[in-house]
Amino acid sequence: MKTSTAPPWLRLGLPLIVNVLLGFPAVVPAFLLWYFASNWPLAELGWTDREPTENDGVLPWVMVATPVLTLFGLVWWMANRPFRRRTALSPRAYWLLSSAATALPTLTLIVISLVRN
Repeated sequence: MKTSTAPPWLRLGLPLIVNVLLGFPAVVPAFLLWYFASNWPLAELGWTDREPTENDGVLPWVMVATPVLTLFGLVWWMANRPFRRRTALSPRAYWLLSSAATALPTLTLIVISLVRN
């Protein structure tokens, strides 16, 4: 098994940069998940209010969201798989850190929208 000669900061820094960059297109799947959840299951529980103009039902959203989420999930997993093998982190720590880095742009947009309102 070949050991990596890259410095430790690069072995962790590069995956973080890649995941933050993947986080920009991840805003779309995150929005689709939130829109679906807020209009159907969370609205049924009384935790959110439904969009008043949403009268198409669940099926069109499932038909749009499923391919988008699947495609993004596959791209994210395929981009992270080689990095995971080269890092010294445990698998759990690596995937948690990668998920957090990918969520960073979406969370930043949420914070900006809350501050502006």
